[in-house]
Amino acid sequence: MIWWIKARRLLPVLLPGTVAFTLIVAFAHDRAIELPGVLSAGGNRVFLMQITPLVITSTLAHSLDQRLVEAEVVTTRNLRRLDTLLITACVLAAVVAGLIIGVPAGNDEATTVGRNTAFLTGLMLLAAAVHPKASTVAPVGWVFVIIFLGYADFQRPWPWAVTLHSSSNIPALALCSIVFVGGLVAQARNRRSL
Repeated sequence: MIWWIKARRLLPVLLPGTVAFTLIVAFAHDRAIELPGVLSAGGNRVFLMQITPLVITSTLAHSLDQRLVEAEVVTTRNLRRLDTLLITACVLAAVVAGLIIGVPAGNDEATTVGRNTAFLTGLMLLAAAVHPKASTVAPVGWVFVIIFLGYADFQRPWPWAVTLHSSSNIPALALCSIVFVGGLVAQARNRRSL
């Protein structure tokens, strides 16, 4: 277990990433900028909370990519199960941080950051199952696509742009949950070469 913690770089990479994520949510949950919309006539208001989940997905992708091949070959522990627990713990930490900060502040962007982190993490895991190098690119690509193409009109997101919808949008929550669970299943079944 100690080798797994060291190999996945939990203390030097993932823990500081999670702390940075929480601090950004706490202090910048209401920050937004106006960017031009490609498909909409006006500008799009982009909250920092749309980009913040990339802190978790990037550090998580880096941690999952770190390996001690010799130790993993002879291990008696189920490392895929440990990795699945790690992924779930990171997403749960993001959900809890968003709810603890967003609900008292009445800020919908902070409240939805956990849901969006779950979606982008699932997207990262699904992309990693297709090609290992795509794991970091897929969430970043998604964020930039929704920033510039996600709005039909000013402040009215397309139905497919699930990370732009409010926390009360049940179809967006359901799709985010499906993508996250699908990513966990893909990660558990993914056979990485040693």
